[in-house]
Amino acid sequence: MTRLFKGGGMMKRQVLRAVAVVGLSGAVITGCSSSEGADRTDQPSASSSPSVEPVSAKAQAAEKVKLVVEERISVDEGQFGSGTNSPCSTSSPQMFTAKCKAAAAATSEAAGLALREINGRQGFTTLDSVARKLQDAVRTYGTLGCATSPTAADTRKACLEPAAVIAQGFPDLRSGANVGLAGK
Repeated sequence: MTRLFKGGGMMKRQVLRAVAVVGLSGAVITGCSSSEGADRTDQPSASSSPSVEPVSAKAQAAEKVKLVVEERISVDEGQFGSGTNSPCSTSSPQMFTAKCKAAAAATSEAAGLALREINGRQGFTTLDSVARKLQDAVRTYGTLGCATSPTAADTRKACLEPAAVIAQGFPDLRSGANVGLAGK
C-alpha cells in the first residue's frame, strides 16, 4: 500500500476515509441487522420447531379431570353455596331440611363425577379420597334422616359431622382436582 500512495498524501487520506466510512457503515448495518436478525433467526419460529414441550397423557388427563369437575362444581356451588353459605352448614337453619338434602345430592353427584373421571388413574389420591368421603357423608346424612328435621338429640348431633363435610364438599373437591394436577 505504501507504494501505491507514495507522493499522494491527499489520495491516501481519501482512501482511508472511504475505508473507514465503509467499515463504520458495515459495522452499523451489521449491528442493526444482527440484533434484528437475532430476533428472527436465532430463535426458532413456531412453524419450524415446537417451542412448547408436548403435554404428557397424564397431564392431559389431570387437566381434563380438573376442567370437568370444576365445571360441575361451579354450577352446583352457584345454586347451593358452600362452606358457611351452604344450607348444610352446621350453623344454617336449613341443615335439617330438604334444601340441605338437595345440596347433599348435588355434592354426591359431583363426587361421583370426579370418581368416574379419575376412573382408577394414578395421581388422583387426594381427589379420590375427598370424593369417597363426601359420598360417605351424604349416605350417612340420608341414613340418619337428617333432612327430615329429626327430634332426637342424638340423631341431630350425629347429623352435624356429615353435614359439615357436605357443606365443605365443593371447595374440597376443587382442591382435590387442583392437587391432581400435581399428581397427588
